[in-house]
Amino acid sequence: MKKRTWEHTICLFFLLIPQLTVFAQNKPDAVRAYRNGNYEQAVSICLNEIAANRNNIESYVVICWSLIRLNRFEEAQTYAQTGRNLSRYDPRIIEILGEINYFQGSNHEALSYFQEYINLAPEGQRIEMVYYFMGEIFIRLGRFRHADIALSTAVHRVPENAAWWTRLAYARENAGDLSEAAVAYERALSLDAQLSDARRGLDRIRQALGNR
Repeated sequence: MKKRTWEHTICLFFLLIPQLTVFAQNKPDAVRAYRNGNYEQAVSICLNEIAANRNNIESYVVICWSLIRLNRFEEAQTYAQTGRNLSRYDPRIIEILGEINYFQGSNHEALSYFQEYINLAPEGQRIEMVYYFMGEIFIRLGRFRHADIALSTAVHRVPENAAWWTRLAYARENAGDLSEAAVAYERALSLDAQLSDARRGLDRIRQALGNR
């Protein structure tokens, strides 16, 4: 009798496997929605997840990513602060706070968060973007040599990004390093010959160097 009951249980388990698989496949996936560009859907999924479990740090991370893409920075700030209270040293939340402050024009606050991210995750998944954002902030602040260092690090990690090479060239141009600026503008144009900012920048450099 015991043997028959055990066999019956095993049969039920294997019968349920397809149903469990279908359930797992149909369960809303916030990360997938975010990666597919469905940011509103990702927000909705995360809100449901947070309602079910207010301590799920993953939900706070994905909802912040999505809200930033939707330019809803104040909402993102609220969820990021809650996430930071849950996980003080989660580098993803720290980077998110840096981005929010960057887009809101709070330059010094953004730099502080980005530096903290670098200290916590020097090889983190967003490290190249962090260096790019820092470079842009230094340009805003007129600290062009600092911008050169940050953007040089960004293009070292992502050498195929023509737009970043253009910004690096612009930083070098404003720092007075015209020859190095020309190199960066030329690299940008070799990656994307249609970049008008890079073309105009290179023309300025060549004219300036020709007048010396």
